[in-house]
Amino acid sequence: MKVIRWGILGAANFALNHMGPAIHAANGAQLVALATSNASKAEPFRAFAPELKIHESYDALLADPEIDAVYVPLPNHLHVEWTVKALRAGKHVLCEKPIALSDADFDQLIAARNESGCVAAEAFMIVHHPQFTRAQELVQSGAIGAVRHVDATFTYFNDDVQNIRNQAQAGGGGLRDIGVYTFGAARFVTGQEPVDIPYARLDLENGVDVFAQVAANFPSFSYSAVVSMRMFNRQQVTFHGDKGVLQLTCPFNANVFDQAELLLTVDGRVVTTERWPGVNHYVLQVENFGEAVRSGGAYQCPLEFSRGTQKMMDMVFAAGAK
Repeated sequence: MKVIRWGILGAANFALNHMGPAIHAANGAQLVALATSNASKAEPFRAFAPELKIHESYDALLADPEIDAVYVPLPNHLHVEWTVKALRAGKHVLCEKPIALSDADFDQLIAARNESGCVAAEAFMIVHHPQFTRAQELVQSGAIGAVRHVDATFTYFNDDVQNIRNQAQAGGGGLRDIGVYTFGAARFVTGQEPVDIPYARLDLENGVDVFAQVAANFPSFSYSAVVSMRMFNRQQVTFHGDKGVLQLTCPFNANVFDQAELLLTVDGRVVTTERWPGVNHYVLQVENFGEAVRSGGAYQCPLEFSRGTQKMMDMVFAAGAK
């Protein structure tokens, strides 16, 4: 197996705590380089990658011929720019979500990917978790009958104005940070796309949405979601059909918020309970990405899928501005 050699652009906390260790732990992957001008920020990475090479600039890392793929955990407004630069440097790219801030941004992302011949994708890790592939299988095979309604919730509390999630100029806001999960989960499991957004309430602070309540219509079901950066931690997704109900009790932060669990209720009783203790979807994401690089085959979450979520995001922002 060809080992994919990874570099990371920037010493972000998320890269340190989640994706850096995931790259290190994944089969067929090796974390070899980090770009940061702050040497002290590089030291914690060496706790699990002692041979890590440090580049003082992002451009220097992209010029390193020993790097096959890069992970981009930069602030949201920099994602398109550095994804395109990395592709033009001949690197495969896994970029943190949201990879873009508008549907139109995907034109240059897809063009750069196609021209480079490299794999480029948004780091939408949940679709790599077996709870989501299992939910997709159950729903699309008719285990709950025809889907009539999908309900999603994702909330946490963060009112730190210094945090980039609370900064408009950095592309912050709850919808871009975690709304992508509530939207993308419904799209992935059902295979359907939203038709319209009849209602969107967005509460703003300093130019970013801190609470959003969204109603959408899909071809065969209604959809509702609550997303907030100013509420106590909660997450769930429920698929309600005419023959049963499927619920994911920890759909987004497995092993952090809780244990990933799937409950299938039919005829008034829980007929299936499935749990995945210890499964790390970040590691699975890196391994699946590496397999797509090596084989040239399809990747589970291509840019076209991420574009669909961004289109829904744009629809919600437009509805909320009315």
